[in-house]
Amino acid sequence: MTIKAVIFDLDGVIVTTDNYHYEAWKQLADEENIYFDREINERLRGVSRMESLNIILEKSTKNYSEDEKLEMATRKNNYYKELIKNLTPCDILPGVNELLASLKSSNIKTAIGSSSKNSPNILKYIGLDNAFDTTVDGNDIKNSKPDPEVFLKAAEKLNVSPSQCLVVEDAEAGVEAALRGGMKVLAVGFASKCCDNATLCSEDLTKVAIKDLLNI
Repeated sequence: MTIKAVIFDLDGVIVTTDNYHYEAWKQLADEENIYFDREINERLRGVSRMESLNIILEKSTKNYSEDEKLEMATRKNNYYKELIKNLTPCDILPGVNELLASLKSSNIKTAIGSSSKNSPNILKYIGLDNAFDTTVDGNDIKNSKPDPEVFLKAAEKLNVSPSQCLVVEDAEAGVEAALRGGMKVLAVGFASKCCDNATLCSEDLTKVAIKDLLNI
């Protein structure tokens, strides 16, 4: 067995909050008279809040100061935090609970490795706040994906070497981060269609056999 820990991204892997992000960014963009659509929203996958804002501002005719950008990012996050209060355990993506149970029974450590600063609340809303051995999120890191910091910190907290970790990711930036960190990576969802460099690819976690994950 080569894999001793599995590190999960949160958004798009454990639960989907994509539409909440879109609605929050759309509200902000409309208030600022900036064009924003779902195609632009796709570019925000796995990207930090401030970097996402800079992508959105590419369509703006106005130059914003750093203080104004910070206010806008905070405003968007406040909209988002209200929206995610609607999350429940019913929003956990298919195959997640079954895979977590299988990993636990196989004595494989698990972690969350997410760039989101809202991870603690999201996990609480969906009832998985005590389901992982450790969590590392946007509150714990300085560099967002594709920098591998979030995954390397998770491996360190689990006391497992990066080479013995498998990351589960749905974003290109996350797949790149895992590979940069010397880890194997399972690309699911969106990333499964575009990340040829991933160790494994699967449309979703219902199609993943634990034996395939642990012996790669």
